[in-house]
Amino acid sequence: MAKYKKQQLVLNKGTEKFIFRYDSGCEDKLLDALIEQAKDKRTNFDWFDAAVLSFKLAQSLINQADKLLGEKNPILQGDSQTQ
Repeated sequence: MAKYKKQQLVLNKGTEKFIFRYDSGCEDKLLDALIEQAKDKRTNFDWFDAAVLSFKLAQSLINQADKLLGEKNPILQGDSQTQ
């Protein structure tokens, strides 16, 4: 059974704080939630905020992938003689 690690993205906007919690592996649901929040005119969360958090999510996923690749390919972590 796969373990899902709880993750969160936080956006501080003026006096407001937007916190989105999600399970790793469920990033698509998080993106859907960001879209719905940006569409909701009752909040101050707008499309720019959704773009900022989407970018932060992408950076986080890239870092996770780099860590996984480094763990599975130790040669990638050292200086390589081949160019």
